[in-house]
Order: sequence, then C-alpha cells, then structure tokens
Amino acid sequence: MPTRLKRPPFWRHLALTAALLGVQGYLGYSAISGQFGIENRAQIIEDIQVLEDKSSALQAEIDAFKHRVQLMNPKHLDPDLITERARALLNMAHADDILVMVNPDNGKPVSGKFQELIDSELRSIIEADSTL
Repeated sequence: MPTRLKRPPFWRHLALTAALLGVQGYLGYSAISGQFGIENRAQIIEDIQVLEDKSSALQAEIDAFKHRVQLMNPKHLDPDLITERARALLNMAHADDILVMVNPDNGKPVSGKFQELIDSELRSIIEADSTL
C-alpha cells in the first residue's frame, strides 16, 4: 500500500504573504501619515505648547484666587482692604474722595469736567505735593 503525502496548495502561501504585506503597508502608512504619525508631529507639538500656555494662565488665576482667600483669613484681615472692597461693592464713597468716572471701553474720563479739574485744581495739587 503506497502512502502519498498531500502537498498543501501553493495559494495558501501566497495569501499569507499578501496578508502580511498588507498589514505591514497599513502600519507603515499609519506611522507616516496617521493621527500620531511623523507628518502630524509639528501639530502635536504646537497643541502641547498651546495647552501648556493655557495651563500656566489657569495656574496664575488659581494662585490669584488663593491669595485673595488668604487675605480674607480672620487672623490677617487688613482694615484698608475690607473698606476698599466694601466701598467698591456698595458703590459708596467718602465725602472727601475725588471720583473720576471712566469709560470701560477706552479708559478715558466720561465727562469734560475732568479736563477742567486737571487744568486748574489737580495740577496745582500735584505741583505743591512732590510725593505724588
């Protein structure tokens, strides 16, 4: 009784080779042009820089809020700070205060009366008091 060995068909080897070449091609394309590939590296670095800048700005804002909270500590309350904040929140002023209404858009005084004060009273006050 003769034994005959069955040879595997040649197309299996070709199909396996073609599939492996396809996977390598896909991985190569992804390494160069994919979302995290070589071509997008500059964009990724730019995004990292933008996010670090935002993080720095937010950290500065957090530090400012922490400082304001520390100023409100009952052991360290500054009476000048309390009166300043209360007057700003209540829109109140002392009788001897000089108030200047400022336009928030351009930062200039609202009325022309301020220009008259600069020319007459304020200039003489500034010249008389050298500490200002």
